[in-house]
Amino acid sequence: MKEFTFREVIAQAMSEEMRKDESIYLMGEEVAEYNGAYKASKGMLDEFGAKRIIDTPIAELGFTGIAVGSAMNGNRPIVEYMTFNFCLVGIDQIINNAAKIRQMSGGQWNCPIVFRGPTASAGQLGATHSQALESWFANIPGLKVIVPSNPYDAKGLLKSAIQDNDPVIFMESEQMYGDKMEIPEEEYYLPIGKADIKKEGKDVTLVSFGKIMKLAMQAAEDMEKEGISVEVIDLRTVRPLDFDTVIESVKKTNRLVILEEAWPFGSISSEITYMVQQKAFDYLDAPIKRITTPDAPAPYSSALFAEWFPKLEKVKEEIKNAMYIKS
Repeated sequence: MKEFTFREVIAQAMSEEMRKDESIYLMGEEVAEYNGAYKASKGMLDEFGAKRIIDTPIAELGFTGIAVGSAMNGNRPIVEYMTFNFCLVGIDQIINNAAKIRQMSGGQWNCPIVFRGPTASAGQLGATHSQALESWFANIPGLKVIVPSNPYDAKGLLKSAIQDNDPVIFMESEQMYGDKMEIPEEEYYLPIGKADIKKEGKDVTLVSFGKIMKLAMQAAEDMEKEGISVEVIDLRTVRPLDFDTVIESVKKTNRLVILEEAWPFGSISSEITYMVQQKAFDYLDAPIKRITTPDAPAPYSSALFAEWFPKLEKVKEEIKNAMYIKS
């Protein structure tokens, strides 16, 4: 085991797969000469050359379309967006081409492609740079959506995504690139669509994913000091979503709290809530609680942003509410 940062394991995962398969290449803004906007492709230009590590113009509509077309013709591109907010000008290519071509061609074409980059907020970046769009992509048949919360999961899931024969949305965070973790020296893969129980508990199930998992883990640790045992589930993948792991946990704890950095309407937490009440209603001893951002764009003001972003105290309050314990 050796310690690596999140950005380092992203480069490792891509490089390990590219050494095996010459059809894999990386393209995006500043991925080559600058080693990536967040240094997540450091050293890759030197190893693989300019034909496989490709700097693009600031034109997501164009290079997204090029990548989709090349995937349909036998390549396995990795597209890096400086932020998923910027992919919106190329979202037609993702949704109307990449996600649908297998079905629309009757299986004659597939689209093995990974779209990766940061999602959600990263401080004072303004409303147009702070959007959590996981539920948008998860709503589209044909796309798989992965949102890892730590370097170990990110490496194993990215390697699986690159080998997948369907389009995968791989969502990271600017605020996680410096996170460090011990990573096995031997090669490993993690299955897409399988949640991970990060902490076992018996009183309440707490479900989350992505960088906000740190808040979930801290809340669970704080609750332990108050005698409340919280089981924490990291979804890791939101399409396909591992409902079975969540439902089995709810059958054990009889309570559910969902933490998500996203707007509340039509969110991942909404879908989980529906599936749990559909398949485990009789096991619930309390209404399902969820914590999201307010139904408003992210404010730029640091004071307002602190109010907008989900708080640790709010998570602990909702855990107690699920237990019918007054805060």
